[in-house]
Amino acid sequence: MEFPQQQKPAGEGKIIYPPGVKEITDKISNDEMVKRLKMVVKTYMDMDQDSEEEKQQYLGLALHLASEFFLRNPNKDVRLLVACCLADIFRIYAPEAPYTSHDKLKDIFLFITRQLKGLEDTKSPQFNRYFYLLENLAWVKSYNICFELEDCNEIFIQLFKTLFSVINNSHNQKVQMHMIDLMSSIIMEGDGVTQELLDTILINLIPAHKNLNKQAYDLAKTLLKRTVQTIETCIANFFNQVLVMGKSSVSDLSEHVFDLIQELFAIDPMLLTSVMPQLEFKLKSNDGEERLAVVRLLAKLFGAKDSELASQNRPLWQCFLGRFNDIHVPVRLECVKFASHCLMNHPDLARDLTEYLKVRSHDPEEAIRHDVIVTIINAGKKDLNLVNDQLLGFVRERTLDKRWRVRKEAMMGLAQLFKKYCLHHEAGKESALKISWIKDKLLHIYYQNSIDDKLLVEKIFAQYMVPHSLDTEEKMKCLYYLYACLDTNAVKALNEMWKCQNMLRSLVKELLDLHKLPVSEANSTAMFGKLMSIAKNLPDAGKAQDFMKKFNQVLGEDEKLRVQLEMLISPTCSCKQAEICVREITRKLTFPKQPTNPFLEMVKFLLERIAPVHIDSEAISALVKLLNKSIEGTADDDEEGVTPDTAIRSGLELDCVLSFTHPTAFHSAETYESLLQCLKMEDEKVAEAVQAIKLLVRWLLGMKNNQSKSANSTLRLLSAMLVSEGDLTEQKKISKSDMSRLRLAAGGAIMKLAQEPCYHDIITPEQFQLCGLVINDECYQVRQIFAQKLHLALVKLVLPLEYLAVFALCAKDPVKERRAHARQCLLKNISVRREFIKQNPLAQDKLVSLLPEYVVPYMIHLLAHDPDFTKPHEYEQLKDIKECLWFMLEVLMTKNENNSHAFLRKMVENIKQTKDAQCLDDAKANEKMYIVCDVALFVIANKSTACHLDSPKDPVLPSKFFIIQDKPNTINCTLQLHPFSKQPKPAPVLGAVNKPLTVPGRRIFTKTTTVSDTSNPSTNSSPLSSSTINKNRYI
Repeated sequence: MEFPQQQKPAGEGKIIYPPGVKEITDKISNDEMVKRLKMVVKTYMDMDQDSEEEKQQYLGLALHLASEFFLRNPNKDVRLLVACCLADIFRIYAPEAPYTSHDKLKDIFLFITRQLKGLEDTKSPQFNRYFYLLENLAWVKSYNICFELEDCNEIFIQLFKTLFSVINNSHNQKVQMHMIDLMSSIIMEGDGVTQELLDTILINLIPAHKNLNKQAYDLAKTLLKRTVQTIETCIANFFNQVLVMGKSSVSDLSEHVFDLIQELFAIDPMLLTSVMPQLEFKLKSNDGEERLAVVRLLAKLFGAKDSELASQNRPLWQCFLGRFNDIHVPVRLECVKFASHCLMNHPDLARDLTEYLKVRSHDPEEAIRHDVIVTIINAGKKDLNLVNDQLLGFVRERTLDKRWRVRKEAMMGLAQLFKKYCLHHEAGKESALKISWIKDKLLHIYYQNSIDDKLLVEKIFAQYMVPHSLDTEEKMKCLYYLYACLDTNAVKALNEMWKCQNMLRSLVKELLDLHKLPVSEANSTAMFGKLMSIAKNLPDAGKAQDFMKKFNQVLGEDEKLRVQLEMLISPTCSCKQAEICVREITRKLTFPKQPTNPFLEMVKFLLERIAPVHIDSEAISALVKLLNKSIEGTADDDEEGVTPDTAIRSGLELDCVLSFTHPTAFHSAETYESLLQCLKMEDEKVAEAVQAIKLLVRWLLGMKNNQSKSANSTLRLLSAMLVSEGDLTEQKKISKSDMSRLRLAAGGAIMKLAQEPCYHDIITPEQFQLCGLVINDECYQVRQIFAQKLHLALVKLVLPLEYLAVFALCAKDPVKERRAHARQCLLKNISVRREFIKQNPLAQDKLVSLLPEYVVPYMIHLLAHDPDFTKPHEYEQLKDIKECLWFMLEVLMTKNENNSHAFLRKMVENIKQTKDAQCLDDAKANEKMYIVCDVALFVIANKSTACHLDSPKDPVLPSKFFIIQDKPNTINCTLQLHPFSKQPKPAPVLGAVNKPLTVPGRRIFTKTTTVSDTSNPSTNSSPLSSSTINKNRYI
């Protein structure tokens, strides 16, 4: 190769090489040239900008290295070393390059750009030199020199293409960082980005390219994020020309504008700040297909997770919503499909979507109505809170749609929601309550004339409402409580369903009986009649007749098939056996195999209707046992949201209905025994014991004195009965229902004796507490009857005021109706007492026993000895105490008559200056009492602002429960509620009035003493102390 003529520096005759480097000419071998160039590279690497003498000395060498000989050298190692030298030369001589010719500069940078292709192979021995070259160029921003060139765009395009083509997954973060630095400096420090250069970036975002080179996509993504402020204008100009002006020729990427907008929005919405108004313009295009494309794009942008486009660009959002009413069907369909993703990712937009989905749920197009249902149901299945009651109402309406496909989708969708949230309780009781109407609505559809609707309701009932796949006990529990929760019309529909299925089984049985008779014309006529009757109970009556004729023919030819069918409709067929029979019959009819077999489908419809998938002897036995548990008060009625009375009544009705439709299922000894147990409501011995208790009470009430100490013995007997839960002998030979009756009798007896002053005085606080806890009994009927007796005695003013405090415990009753009843009782009793005081002047002398406010000391003492209140510093227990206090105080503090709020506060403060008379020296018992006082003060202060005024009178405390201390206890003047106050701030007291509480653990009374004939002293040394009470009577 001929060595080119070099430009020499002024005043010098030859090129000066670094020490130890011989002249580099075309006369030497490539290896020698590489060796010498490496030494030159080392020299330039060690130089910096301050080396003025060396810069002048090696200026000739710098010019020599930019000669054509080196720039076009065929050896890649030589080219790489020269490129490294040139990069360092630009660094050393910055800001002025030693090359003055624009053409030469262009050649140099194109040369350097070509060398950067070597970055592709990270395993190459020369990769470190390629990385050094990239790092040097990025750090110095060498390419910025090209801004002075007229055709710099060619260099930049080549550079960007090269970098995007070489990036791969073997590169580390540093390589990508230097590439970004190099490209971003060109974009951010230049006068603008040309369309060609923009295309080299954007092409990497197109799905096809994105999938081919993920690293190039990430590089473009990072670059756009870095340069968003600069490049946004260029992007806006590009989309403006394509979208608004229709100039698709401005770029080869014009046909991918919507894909690009989606990708750019995902990278950074700021990139499209000026583009969004252009999309609003396109939404109003006269071309339906164009509107459809824009709607598809915006659906992805608005529906994307974490997208804030709807809130940031309300005009565009409103314009998009307008497309729900587009004249073009595909556009409306696309909008409806979008709504599902939007509801899932942006629940806050549900209100905007609701009105538009309402209109589309009445769309003339069947497909759109169908997709509205799919949209709502899919969102609901993900999270029921995503769909409001209005949206669910749209689905409810569509269950009566004129098109079968829409009706089916609506019914199946509701069934899926019911199974997920009501049956499996996947989102708690609130969600189940929100859609509790579904079960009734689905069964109401059985009233429709269409056989398709009836068949679907039967299928839904068998698969979603009472899944036949459950084990027998679970399945019957599901049916038992479902039947109890259904409204009247739904119950009638369910009964009709069983009746229709039973009638169809009878028709099939009669058909099989005809097959056993000899062939005759009369027999054939009878068979035809039966077949027509069966076909009327199947979809598509015309086809059903043909298929039933074919099925009848197969029955006549296949005796084994007849045996299986006869077994299926037999009254003694179990649910498990039915599944086997259906499977065998289906298997026999499957051959020959076909892609679609309408005949087999029709037979399946018939088998599904006649197969006993729910009711058999085992199921009935389990059902009756459930009924027995409800009668005994040990069932999960309250947890299932059903009162025991309702459960028992509906359970008996269900058994009655099933005895007509499945009479043979009741023919088992176990079922008869269980049914007899239902009827055997009261054992004779228990009745005798109850009457004996009543006899003792009547005798004592007749005596009206306790000279013989008989009342003490009776009270000890009654207390022991309560402690043993009604099983006085503790031999566990008595049923739970009988134990409940004895507890009720014992509690009622103590309450009856308390109405006589001479006996009231000898009832100890412990016995009073045992009596009061009956209102928290595990048995619903006991709680109900005891509360009613308590109310009647109090409202007649024959029972001491302290018994009014017992109603405070009703705050923990798990049944909402019981809590509501107790509150009404409180209101009535307080009203009666206040009115009595007003009407009777002499009552002023007996205010301590009449004034409702004086119930507070008794309530505080009762709650302090609540068996559930074991850990006075535990937040949950304090919360229960607060609920009980609020239950009473909310009624008492409705009005602030005569400054009663301050009176209540003063009363509670005075209690804190006393000791518990029941446990005088028990520090823990006294601490519990003081803590209950603190909670009471907390409730009073939250309820009233007037409570801090001076009390009109000094309260009197009952000496039977409180002992006034000789010296005031200054320690109790401050709140002891430290753990309570450290907990997360509870809901405001006013908002917590009627909130249902978590049902506490069941109370167990442990008997510590035996019944004896010794007297029961009226002091506080009773053998029945608060420590004997360790069990809450709730389940």
